[in-house]
Amino acid sequence: MLPREIQLDDQSLEEKLVTARRGGYCFEQNCVFERVLRELGFNVRSLLGRVVLSNPPVLPPRTHRLLLVELEGERWIADVGFGGQTLTASIRLFPDLVQTTPHGEYRLLQEGDDWVLQFNHHQHWQSMYRFDLCEQQQSDYVMGNFCSAHWPQSHFRHHLLMCRHLPDGGKLTLTNFHFTHYENGHAVEQRNLPDVASLYAVMQEKFGLGVDDAKHGFTVDELALVMAAFDTHPEAGK
Repeated sequence: MLPREIQLDDQSLEEKLVTARRGGYCFEQNCVFERVLRELGFNVRSLLGRVVLSNPPVLPPRTHRLLLVELEGERWIADVGFGGQTLTASIRLFPDLVQTTPHGEYRLLQEGDDWVLQFNHHQHWQSMYRFDLCEQQQSDYVMGNFCSAHWPQSHFRHHLLMCRHLPDGGKLTLTNFHFTHYENGHAVEQRNLPDVASLYAVMQEKFGLGVDDAKHGFTVDELALVMAAFDTHPEAGK
């Protein structure tokens, strides 16, 4: 969005996500989560997946970071960085088992060395991403992060996307100027925000985003420039 590089070192992530409450995507959120789990004594490492939510015609690059956690001889998948469909509880790495989280049902399919994570969308199983258990290096995350942030076809380059999962099982989502509040998987409130000032206020009031942080925040005028660029981007609306 903004002309700022997304840094993956511990200090930068703590400043942005924890202190400034600015939010982030999978390469940031799951990096922080991995660090927390490791410091608590868990055996954890990151994996990289390929997002297939929109049924791409060709296999996409590895642009999603998730976590593999081992506990008492069992392996679990944890992921706090996949937006509206992200896991809000860890699930066992076990094929064809329907597993319930506070925000829905999920299952893992095994296809050779790959695993495919699916969620139950109104009684239809929708694939989210596929991954394997290969060891990844920091350079792999740097490359995936750079691709997600700079590749012209990355959806992060032409859409404003935000989600907040609520303790009662509901969630709030924001796609550009469209705000939705879900309860039990159904929209109970939908509205198109009339202007950038309203969008800025919703980010702060509904999502708790630290938009006014001195270092990591941004002004209404800066947000207006971002949204105007989205409107003129050749991929906008796709």
